[in-house]
Amino acid sequence: MNKEQKKTHLYKFHQEKGKLTSFADFEMPIWYKGTIPEHLAVRNGVGIFDVTHMGRVIITGSDGEAFLNYVTTNDVSTLLPLSAHYSVMCNKEGGIKDDFVVSRMERDKFFMVYNASNRTKNLSWLREHAAKFNVQIEDVSENVAMFAVQGPKAQETLQKITTTDLNEVERFKCTWTKLAGFKTFLSRTGYTGEDGFEVFIWDTTTSKPEKAVDAWKAILEAGKDFRIEPCGLGARDTLRLEAGMCLYGNDINEETTPLEARISFAVKLQKENFIGKRALLKQKDEGVKRKRVGLKMLDPRIPRQNYKVYKDGNETGVVTSGTFSPLLKYGIALAYVQSIHAKRGEEVTVKIRSREAEAQVVRLPFYDTSLYGYARKNGYG
Repeated sequence: MNKEQKKTHLYKFHQEKGKLTSFADFEMPIWYKGTIPEHLAVRNGVGIFDVTHMGRVIITGSDGEAFLNYVTTNDVSTLLPLSAHYSVMCNKEGGIKDDFVVSRMERDKFFMVYNASNRTKNLSWLREHAAKFNVQIEDVSENVAMFAVQGPKAQETLQKITTTDLNEVERFKCTWTKLAGFKTFLSRTGYTGEDGFEVFIWDTTTSKPEKAVDAWKAILEAGKDFRIEPCGLGARDTLRLEAGMCLYGNDINEETTPLEARISFAVKLQKENFIGKRALLKQKDEGVKRKRVGLKMLDPRIPRQNYKVYKDGNETGVVTSGTFSPLLKYGIALAYVQSIHAKRGEEVTVKIRSREAEAQVVRLPFYDTSLYGYARKNGYG
């Protein structure tokens, strides 16, 4: 018997307007108009994603900072109230249990948002390790709707319907506000490489979805002047891949360390102690044997997950994510290769079916950051 799929507050909208697919036990839109127009709407204007399927927990208590510093790799003590950072949780061997964003709402109150596929695993892991700390962990995933409004016109769109001056909310900063009249937590974060906000509509459940539905409609109306598009998981994946961002289960997992994944900026080895620290120190001392890289295809072929990567006829790695870039109009991929072949400019081949296609190791993100992304010229950043 097939497992019953979960639904978000916006299921009726998705059912009427989009093409649905199963993802992390949820019935979610893969696209509405299509992956390419939705992708380009975000790169050039603004798009909105329903990401309510993701996991959300609140951590409170006098030991909140100490607890999070023990179970996550980044340094939570550096977070001021209403600020956020990217981080990971590791197992004892240094493998990545998940990556996520942590926001400090108040001195002793934190908000963690993690991947939909790891909701059950992460909650159990947090509760298991909370026993030695004075903390309370509340799963609010079912009571808070979550949207991502992304693109160079995201701020102008939301400014029309929010009570807060969004110029004052810098990247990786947060605020409480009223959005379309509803209590909302906003963070200037996202998963597309573009400027934008993640929007958390408080106190709304799937059995009483009216607040979430009305907020979604208000954002779509506010973005009409900028040709806003509702976007599905297809565009979310191609956007994050162009930006060089990891997808859990593809590019990172419990057999991959943050040093191999090249997200060591989120690992503070100088912290006194955290789960996985000893293993990561050992790996750093011994040398990282493989590294995540970006591959630009020099051949009109599309790389896909699990395709082998070769150097001078010898296997050196494997593709973990690959696609055709809607923006750049050529194939791109993330891959793990032997560290000796991870240098920018290195030429390799990707075996696509029976043929080897030429590719080059390039800097991430794949696009020109003066033209696209949150730091583009004449834009935010």
